[in-house]
Amino acid sequence: MADLPPSCYAHTMQITVDIPDEFAARAAARGLTPEDYLRTLIDEAAHAADKLAARLSMAEFIRGFSANSEKIPQLPDEAFTRESLYRDHD
Repeated sequence: MADLPPSCYAHTMQITVDIPDEFAARAAARGLTPEDYLRTLIDEAAHAADKLAARLSMAEFIRGFSANSEKIPQLPDEAFTRESLYRDHD
C-alpha cells in the first residue's frame, strides 16, 4: 500500500474482490490492469457527477430567471421568425 497517494482519511482499507472474467477482458482490451480500469471508471463517474452538478446549477439559473418572467416584455410572433433572427445574413 506504499504506492497509494496520501489520504485525507485517518484510516484506509483494502478491499479484495473476485474479478469477473468479463471485467478483466474489458480491462485487457484497453491495455489496462483491472485496478487501473476500475480507477478509470471511477474517474469517469466523478466527471459525470460534475457535469450533472453543472446542469443542476443551470436549472437553478433557469428557475431564478423564470421567477421574474413577468418582467420580460411581450414580443410579437414576428420577432421570432427566421427572417427576423437572421436579417443580417443571406
